[in-house]
Amino acid sequence: MDRWEQEGLRTANRGIRNQVEDVLDAYEEQRALLPEVQAKLAAARASATSADGLVEVTVDTAGVLTEVRFEPKALRSNREQLGRSVTEAGREAARRAQEQARAILAPIAAAADGMPDLPDLVPGSPSLREPPGQAG
Repeated sequence: MDRWEQEGLRTANRGIRNQVEDVLDAYEEQRALLPEVQAKLAAARASATSADGLVEVTVDTAGVLTEVRFEPKALRSNREQLGRSVTEAGREAARRAQEQARAILAPIAAAADGMPDLPDLVPGSPSLREPPGQAG
């Protein structure tokens, strides 16, 4: 191996090291955000009221039911109507909770989008972003 080839390898090695250091820095930034994001996800709740106003449902960001409130007139409605009202409010609350979770996770997702993928660092390697068999 001549001197030019060795210098070329050193230069390539420095470039890869810089990229790895950038990835590690971005990872540390994401890791620093995690406790705050986890606390926000744990505390967040979303509520929705059925169109008929009979039921209000509250869920957490995982869509788990945390509270159900019935208007007094709800107890005078039939079982089918009450069931539809609970289902409708529950679905809307879960949709809102998903939106909240996406908004809370957005800073981490944005930081991850800025990081290079494994094939960017090591040509020919599998992507860490795409499920196996899905790489394009």
